[in-house]
Amino acid sequence: MKKLVSAGEILVEIMAERIGQSFLEPGPLLGPYPSGAPAIFIGQAAALGQPAGLIGAVGGDDFGRLNIDRLRALGADVSAIAVHAGHATGTAFVTYRADASRHFVFNIRNSAAGLIETNAAATKLLAGADHVHVMGSSLFSDRAIAVALSAIETVRAKGGTVSFDPNIRREIMQASGMREALDQVLARADIFLPSGEELFLFSSATDEKGAVDELLARGLSCIVLKKGAAGAVYHDHHGAVASSGFAVDEVDPTGAGDCFGAAFVSFWLRGAAPAEALRIANACGALAVTRKGPMEGIFPLEAVEAFIATGNTP
Repeated sequence: MKKLVSAGEILVEIMAERIGQSFLEPGPLLGPYPSGAPAIFIGQAAALGQPAGLIGAVGGDDFGRLNIDRLRALGADVSAIAVHAGHATGTAFVTYRADASRHFVFNIRNSAAGLIETNAAATKLLAGADHVHVMGSSLFSDRAIAVALSAIETVRAKGGTVSFDPNIRREIMQASGMREALDQVLARADIFLPSGEELFLFSSATDEKGAVDELLARGLSCIVLKKGAAGAVYHDHHGAVASSGFAVDEVDPTGAGDCFGAAFVSFWLRGAAPAEALRIANACGALAVTRKGPMEGIFPLEAVEAFIATGNTP
């Protein structure tokens, strides 16, 4: 099977226990949980049996070990994750508001994650890669942008493909060079995986069909518009395929879009029809929200297929 690679932030997530809890005063917290959008993506892809590896950096601490151990257990290639003694692994503190929105406090750029580079291990991983997946959240610094763009060019030069999930967080949208980098990645992408209103950040259109048509005309092979619990819609130059979501009791939404994207890209790489890729992707996205913690709801393909068949969560 084709090997996919991503590059970006690896961190732990620590969550407020109560809805409406503020970080302006002491309160109960849950975690640490292994996290980071590209780490979640690669973990889910590997769990589905797709050859997958991650380029990134962690500190020589328990949080770094927690992430590497989890990715390795899921079957991911961790050979290009650098460990930096004397630096702290990235963190994300998250609190949930009454309106279901989330507020994040990140330490990424100034953590070990900020030391990401295309070193010898990363170069070796990319030499065997057929596909690169880029998360918008991973374009958090000039250094991280350079790694992502280099990975894209390396894989495209040998006929590989690229997928792009904007995954934009308001807290990091103002990072230097991010807007330009987002546009650069989109211009090189084959698959575009926006969530909801993200579609309109890259188009002058004000309606969904107009935005899809405009973006496809730029050279994308397909657009997969994620719609949360409602499912997703696949668009290409031949038409559209809609797929409904699966009803589950939501515990924690963090990571659902990353798990969805990993499943869709994995099955797209296997040559699956859009409807089949969407079915697996929607199931992975649904399962992701049934556990507290961004990577706790990642399951192997056998469990995903059993969930689709029975509706029973693992």
